[in-house]
Amino acid sequence: MYQSKISGLGKYVPENVVTNDDLAKLMDTNDAWIQERTGIKERRHIKDYNEESTASMGVKAAKIAIERAGISKDDIDFIVFATLSPDYYFPGCGVQVQEALDIKTCPALDVRNQCSGFVYALSVADQFIKTGMYKNVLVIGAENHSGGLDFTTRGRSVSVIFGDGAGAAVLTRSDHNGQGILSTHLHSEGKHALELSLKGPSTQKWVPEIIEENNQDNPDYYPYMNGQFVFKNAVTRFSEVIMEGLKENGLAVSDIDMLIPHQANLRISQFIQKKFKLSDDKVYNNIQKYGNTTAASIPIALTEAWEEGKIKEGDKVVLAAFGSGFTWASAVMSW
Repeated sequence: MYQSKISGLGKYVPENVVTNDDLAKLMDTNDAWIQERTGIKERRHIKDYNEESTASMGVKAAKIAIERAGISKDDIDFIVFATLSPDYYFPGCGVQVQEALDIKTCPALDVRNQCSGFVYALSVADQFIKTGMYKNVLVIGAENHSGGLDFTTRGRSVSVIFGDGAGAAVLTRSDHNGQGILSTHLHSEGKHALELSLKGPSTQKWVPEIIEENNQDNPDYYPYMNGQFVFKNAVTRFSEVIMEGLKENGLAVSDIDMLIPHQANLRISQFIQKKFKLSDDKVYNNIQKYGNTTAASIPIALTEAWEEGKIKEGDKVVLAAFGSGFTWASAVMSW
């Protein structure tokens, strides 16, 4: 059985910076309130939806990852695209990326696991490489949240958190045992699905009903989050899935060289860091700059940590995520 390793990383975020003070002009909030609850100082939002989208951001991140992997676009055997905010209800963003990059005919798969989407997508790619079916898999996480948020006081508890952006990784087959992805661990608990959800539009409330209602005040058309409940479950599941990955590979917390948690809330990351007694140089956070970019948050953070020299060859790197579904996941890698 083969090993898979990350051979290239890339990220892209829109140029448009939206500060907490900018949001305070749209809703009853302020910089201190947002930072105290989330740790976020600013985020990026798409400015022109005719120019940028979830798929186009994914394409830009993918081009960088492919170049850094030292391969050509025609070496890509499989595309896995993770997002909760696709450009269209269907088709998915994966085929848009294949077309935009002019990649030869290849399979494209979309993963809809929200905040844990990138780790789920990484796990899918890892399995296909390990079995020998594919050699180079392009994995993308990208989100356009700003196009669907409620920028009024009613929606402030959700809208101040999320930002737009994309991250990408190329997974490549490796013959070196013990290098690359060591294991991935995936979980879900559907009984809490509506605690973090967007109910409509959907096939249960489809276009005729939306047009008939024409009700801009219907909260079903905006994301809902039971914040305290999500927080409590997140800190529990983060801890469990990190320890599961370490145990699977005979590792201890002290063996972690870099933990990259999904950037959901800085307070969650700080809670996990304190619980595991990890020093600041062993946990990477960038939510302060970008907000929560859902499926894009881990690949953006992973790319930045690598670019800044915080991840070196041989390091034990742990990725962990928790989000809507509820779903949660981890990946343990030897860089």
